[in-house]
Amino acid sequence: MANLAIQPQMNAARTAEPLALYVHWPFCVSKCPYCDFNSHVRASVDQDEWREALLADLAHEAALLPARRLGSIFFGGGTPSLMDPSTVEAIIAAARGQWPSSDDLEITLEANPNSAEAARFAELANAGVNRISLGLQSFDDGALAFLGRAHSSSEGLRALEAAQSAVGRVSFDLIYALPGDTQEGWLATLNRALSLGTEHLSLYQLTIEPGTRFASMVARHEFEPLDADTSASLFEITQERTASAGLPPYEISNHARPGAESRHNLAYWRYQDYAGVGPGAHGRRLGMRTVRYKKPENFLAAVMRNGHGLSEEEQLTHEELAHEALVMGLRLAEGIEPGALAERLGVDRIVDESAVDRLVGHALLERDGAILRTTPQGRLLLDSILAEIAA
Repeated sequence: MANLAIQPQMNAARTAEPLALYVHWPFCVSKCPYCDFNSHVRASVDQDEWREALLADLAHEAALLPARRLGSIFFGGGTPSLMDPSTVEAIIAAARGQWPSSDDLEITLEANPNSAEAARFAELANAGVNRISLGLQSFDDGALAFLGRAHSSSEGLRALEAAQSAVGRVSFDLIYALPGDTQEGWLATLNRALSLGTEHLSLYQLTIEPGTRFASMVARHEFEPLDADTSASLFEITQERTASAGLPPYEISNHARPGAESRHNLAYWRYQDYAGVGPGAHGRRLGMRTVRYKKPENFLAAVMRNGHGLSEEEQLTHEELAHEALVMGLRLAEGIEPGALAERLGVDRIVDESAVDRLVGHALLERDGAILRTTPQGRLLLDSILAEIAA
């Protein structure tokens, strides 16, 4: 029988860590062709009904995670900037009521740059949001059209100004390695992004995810993804240019001024607990994986029936926990401490040391005392590295 992660000392150690709360808002105005997130388009949304459902789901998780300190709240989606500010405010108040937290609790909300949503940024800030993550995706109208975005480049820049006026901490996303992208073009885009005064950038290479409209288009040969060599060169440019500008990569796709990293996302990558509420939300609770019903209507029905939206709870084995922690931790520039991580998760080891030594010799991994991290070259081959060194 698999060794289940129920050791009391391991759970006691976890309860000393800050708890992250993820709240999923599943609705969007339209579905982007590259998106494989749990997002849905509906003609209308009953804000009162959804507020009560999310609050009930939150209360259920809080009852199972007592005596924790709240470290961050993240409203993701979907498009959370479509939420009524009163709903956002009610969820923040409920979370603060369930768990103690500091005055500078990080509260992030993902937002689209559409003018109607940008007009609500000040209201969302008044509701308690203090960090906005803005989905600009591109400064080029042609690229935005290709990506199926509902905003123009000028609208995106106005939304960025509105976000920076509303809250003290702003991040924005860009997608690169689109068909036809060049080193010169992407470097110009990077320089523009770095000139806009934000403390954090999320820079993602376009990936063709199964089940998306882009996957169907590629299968029909309607466009060809950018070749691997050019994509790799754009990644290297990204790492070098952001570092030289004072926003080094602290995770493969995320770049920040020191101290401005996303505390919420660091909780994921450092393999700490997080409560996930809302349709399709995933969570990790004391060694257990939790999943909510994805379809909004099914989620609502489950909350009415059971008082929560849970569809799955799975107690993970020590070995599963160790593998997940390795996968997440090696995404970080800070790396991992394999010995300490193995002890924390109740396993003998999480890496194959002989494989690690071999990859250190190939300059794909590096050791710094007890710390193990990927090199810039290694980050390009992370999946292969993980498959080779996992214990």
